[in-house]
Amino acid sequence: MKKKIWFNQWFTTAAHFIDMIKYNADGMEFEVYGTSNNEHAAYLSYCDAAFIEPDIAGEDYIEFCLRFCKIHRINIFVPRKENVLIAKNLSKFEQIGVKVLVCPDAPLMEMLDDKEATYKLMQQHPILKTAVNIPDYIIVNNAESFKEAYTALRKKGHKVCFKPVIGEGGNGFRLVQEQPDSIEELFYQGINANISFDSAYEILKQQTVFPPLMVLEYLEGYEYSIDCLSYDGKLMAAIPRKKGKGRLRELEDNPVLLKLAKDINDTLKIPFIYNIQVKYQNGIPKLLEINPRMSGGLHYSCLAGINMPYRAILLLLQGKKAIKQFRPHFGVKSSYLEKEIVLKDNVFQSSKIVHL
Repeated sequence: MKKKIWFNQWFTTAAHFIDMIKYNADGMEFEVYGTSNNEHAAYLSYCDAAFIEPDIAGEDYIEFCLRFCKIHRINIFVPRKENVLIAKNLSKFEQIGVKVLVCPDAPLMEMLDDKEATYKLMQQHPILKTAVNIPDYIIVNNAESFKEAYTALRKKGHKVCFKPVIGEGGNGFRLVQEQPDSIEELFYQGINANISFDSAYEILKQQTVFPPLMVLEYLEGYEYSIDCLSYDGKLMAAIPRKKGKGRLRELEDNPVLLKLAKDINDTLKIPFIYNIQVKYQNGIPKLLEINPRMSGGLHYSCLAGINMPYRAILLLLQGKKAIKQFRPHFGVKSSYLEKEIVLKDNVFQSSKIVHL
């Protein structure tokens, strides 16, 4: 019998994960449900059934998820939206027979969702404080403290950038440039993340207090994502994925990053599938963040010969029985081309769940 699996409010690249789960080498059958508040989300066309989500959050969203699971008899839930809150309410899903691909350690989930809390964990943990390097940073919540933080980091010789303490991906990231905006940038560089100090300062002065902002040293080396597969503290695979120029991605047998992944895994014991992001500065990898979920670029790492989304589902379903040690194929370089997708309007269903 097909198992019903639900993806909620995911990245467009979830389309790759859906295909890898549906067309697995074991022939295990899945019926995929997808939801989004964007009716044109491309991954919904890869689902067997798709629905539009209501524009709600918090506890209301948890109730929506539980009702959706009951009405559609979902077996497996792969959440992205509200995954921290879902981890806090995991027992409610277990009570209705739904397995959820989320780290069950809700306090750890909440900590990793907060960049300041993550960095403090690294600084204070007896093992991680020597195993993991973090950038110089200062947390601010008003324009004057932003100015002081910028000045302090510049005195240390750093280029300076900033981003929200709680946020996803590159949302809100800005690099503070030392020179004013130029005609060269305006005409030839398109959209970029650069901003002058004066512009940033003037914008931040618009509010007396704003949500916590992390002001930190800008790391100028290569960025890596390390996609990890783990269960019961056992690291089954770790794939360092180097982000080269433009669209180039390379799977790299990097002993330093592999040890970093093992140290983090042995200490935090995040189950199933997660992602560690680092960036180099003067030959030293410094932590950007740890995402306890499938990363947006996971499909590149699967070129190492491991169907990581499907393997994560097996771990969720079978536990220790699904533990297997893998030997990834490193050295794989890849890029990508845009591909047209004809959106299936008829895949959308008028779901009464939206209005419950």
